[in-house]
Amino acid sequence: MNGVLVLANGVKFYGTLLGDVEGFGELVFNTGMTGYQECFTDPSYEGQILTLTYPLIGNYGANDDFMQNAYPVAAGYVVDQITEHPSNWECKEQITDFIQRYRVPCLYNVDTRAVTRELRRHGVMKGVIVRADRTEEEIKQLLNKSMHTDQIARVTTKKTYVYGQGKYKVALVDCGLKKSILEMLVANDCQVHVFPAFTKAEELLAINPDGIFMSPGPGNPQDVPEIIDNVKKLIGKKPIFGICMGIQLISIALGAKTFKLPFGHRGSNHPVKDLRTGRVYITSQNHGYAVSDEGLPNDIEVILRSVNDGTIEGIKHKTLPIQAIQYHPEAAPGPTDNLYLFKEFTKMMEDNRK
Repeated sequence: MNGVLVLANGVKFYGTLLGDVEGFGELVFNTGMTGYQECFTDPSYEGQILTLTYPLIGNYGANDDFMQNAYPVAAGYVVDQITEHPSNWECKEQITDFIQRYRVPCLYNVDTRAVTRELRRHGVMKGVIVRADRTEEEIKQLLNKSMHTDQIARVTTKKTYVYGQGKYKVALVDCGLKKSILEMLVANDCQVHVFPAFTKAEELLAINPDGIFMSPGPGNPQDVPEIIDNVKKLIGKKPIFGICMGIQLISIALGAKTFKLPFGHRGSNHPVKDLRTGRVYITSQNHGYAVSDEGLPNDIEVILRSVNDGTIEGIKHKTLPIQAIQYHPEAAPGPTDNLYLFKEFTKMMEDNRK
């Protein structure tokens, strides 16, 4: 079936609609060359139409072992070519079967690099994936819809659960948790108690954890003042570590500000410089907001910055055991250069025990 991607500024990209499902969301792009299924199931894409710049998708098929969430939450996918005959020893099904099973809107045979250039020029914006025979009036009505702002509430766990066994008891606030984060924490000798995102600070502290972990997640951190208030109550009580949405929530709780990036950082090859050592790490990233340098509190030390645009990629508190990063050390997909950060979290917890 012929389909079309229509942007809020009126620009159209024609392609082929996979199935008959249409979609509406914020259009973003990811530059990674592999890891499409991990991207498709990353909760941080909730409410977004994900465009993949790499031109061939599905060449190694799909496998539920790669999933980062129980199901995909993105509002749609825009891709170029889809492989009809995947070949890989881990392949369990075609990526088209995976997409259609979860009824995610998908437009393919699209020049996704042209889509990306449009977003780089004008910034991320609303978009719709629809049948090509939709009228202009129908498309206009769809684009006039408001974007929802309760992304974290949509992706967080509904109940508390425990994952793994280990020396350190971690209270993890699930704002949009990826499975690989749990696996990395357990690999670093942690028992993880996963809590819904809006759990009160008192309930987190009631289990007497060795540390608090703020997970990644979708949306604007300023849309969840309840979570920020809870983080404020946790400061100084236990070591705190955060990833992606986690750094933004922690920073706001400490008095910093955040802002929306023009087109975000989404990909598997973003260089980040450690200001303490001068070393550059290649990182996996997926965020549309960042911590601002403007009005940054004196007790926050910036320890990592993006080589591409200079934005803040990591902070630590000067006197308290608090550290947070903007990128994804757990990768999935992406490089494993940054797994050492989980060891830094366990060291924080060990030092706090003394």
